[in-house]
Amino acid sequence: MSFLSSFDISASGMTAERQRLDIAAENISNAETTRTASGGTYRRKMVVLEEVPATSFRTRFNSLLNRTASKGGVKVTEIVEDQRDLYPVYNPDHPDANEEGYVMMPNVDLVKETIDGMSATRAYEANITAFNAMKLMAQKALDIGK
Repeated sequence: MSFLSSFDISASGMTAERQRLDIAAENISNAETTRTASGGTYRRKMVVLEEVPATSFRTRFNSLLNRTASKGGVKVTEIVEDQRDLYPVYNPDHPDANEEGYVMMPNVDLVKETIDGMSATRAYEANITAFNAMKLMAQKALDIGK
């Protein structure tokens, strides 16, 4: 792994955490949505992250010739809907209420989404700290060469 690939690894982490934060914000904003474009009640979304393993020197060298090198890091593989049950709320005046007066509400827990958002923010900040540390090391290495 080269020194400069560390920047790519931190950048991939920041991209993934930004996606997690976006999904948490989307979940919070749709916590009361009973009708979506597809017609059903909104379901909580979750981000699935996957490691991008760093390759060996030989594999990396050969793949650099073809520009298909994997530098390591993390990537978002998919965004899935939470299949936990929706919960009924009695509100007979709501336009989406069933015959008994119950409305099926999204399976979004505001506390959990807030915690997920805070966790994504902290991980993003950790990647920024690592990125800045690598930048400082690169600057110091250039100063040594003067």
